[in-house]
Amino acid sequence: MSDSSPLPPVRLHPEAELARDALSTPLLSRAVLLARWAGPDTRVDAGGGLVEEQLASAAESLGLTGEDAAAYASEAWRVAVDAGLVEIVDEEAGTVAAGEELALLTAGSPHDVLAVWLAALETVLADAAVPDLDELMDAMDEGGEVDFSRLDWNPEAEAEFLDGVLGNLYLLTASEDGPGDGPVPLPALAASMLVPGDMDEPTNDVLEQVSDAMMRLDDQFRLLEPIGLVAYRPVDEALMADPDEEPAAPVDETDVTRYGMVRLTPLGLYGMRARLLEAGFDAPAVGDLADKGADALLDGSAGYGSRAALAETEHWLARREPLAAARELLAAARGSDPGAPLRRLRCQQALSLLGGQAEPAVREVLDDAELGGLARVWLSELGATDVPAPSEDLVFWLTVDTLAAQLAAEGNSEELQALVEGLAQQHSGFFAAAWRVDHPATPDVLEAMGRLHPDKRIAKAARKAAFKARSQQGG
Repeated sequence: MSDSSPLPPVRLHPEAELARDALSTPLLSRAVLLARWAGPDTRVDAGGGLVEEQLASAAESLGLTGEDAAAYASEAWRVAVDAGLVEIVDEEAGTVAAGEELALLTAGSPHDVLAVWLAALETVLADAAVPDLDELMDAMDEGGEVDFSRLDWNPEAEAEFLDGVLGNLYLLTASEDGPGDGPVPLPALAASMLVPGDMDEPTNDVLEQVSDAMMRLDDQFRLLEPIGLVAYRPVDEALMADPDEEPAAPVDETDVTRYGMVRLTPLGLYGMRARLLEAGFDAPAVGDLADKGADALLDGSAGYGSRAALAETEHWLARREPLAAARELLAAARGSDPGAPLRRLRCQQALSLLGGQAEPAVREVLDDAELGGLARVWLSELGATDVPAPSEDLVFWLTVDTLAAQLAAEGNSEELQALVEGLAQQHSGFFAAAWRVDHPATPDVLEAMGRLHPDKRIAKAARKAAFKARSQQGG
């Protein structure tokens, strides 16, 4: 995942809703309870953790029982310290007091609450990249110290791998052709990191790596669920049983959910975006452009998928008076730069959301060289009957502009190919006239038509027309 190109825009829930979600996560709520439980007699060790003799009391205050109660209490305390809910007053004496961040959870803004949650999240992510207890025990030497050289563990590589997996999960969640809010199979996530893109069939060695990664991710997602980053269905325990043993119950071998299913929660989507922004990625969210000008809206949403662009435009229009918004959009749609055709397409889509309220502004540009075609199409779609007929030159110019916009928005898509085929079929002399169109994108559009049309004869005619257009423009 490159930090130079923008990621797909995400739709975030309101911060007030996310803050409520954060406060209700099991791990942060336990950390808050322990911060309020702590008092003058609470003592911590040199690392800031609760001294062992107080773990039982801490677990009891959380209502935890069982053999893991002390471990859960210790984890919650560590989060409380790292998130600023508790501060160490005297390191030598091991005394503590309530941290400044604790008051923010009741008196602060939703953004303040989320900042505390993000700090807690970093602690949990760091813990998730550490080997599990069994591995640490196996690597312990005779003196009771962990021999890290015996561990197959690289802290930086482990953290980078987990970040990569979570980044891919974010991409899948944000992408319009991804599962959206739906869960992703754990094998697919592991494979996205380990199987090379040019490998048609994974080798046995790669499949073994994927299997090992799945087991590690299973442990990590179990740790990340209590902080609210993910919703996780763990790997079926039967898959890790001795293959020689008879299964306790019949299993469906085709059920992919047995191998683990994970999705980012709305809170997790917020958290991952915050981390990506901190790391220098361009990670937009729907609504980012609502307070900016029409030029920023049309340019900024140019790379969005159709649904995200529509949602962004709705946010933008909701804050403006319709007729003034229409005039601002039309003014921003002008231009002969490479991004102008897509701006005009996005403008036309925005005007369609305004309906008849935009009509006066649209009629004002009927004679505009760059917007006149757009205006005629929009008015016709509105149902107006007094739309002046376009000249032949305007028809060809608008056709090139439309194809250039589609090419910029979708690339060499099936939809664009169908549009090219239909255009060539309806107008037998299209290429003989199209190369003369005075539009900066004419050569590129004709070249694209040559690539996309399946008929070799027509494709050749398109390429010849592109050559003529480029020569005419001095290219």
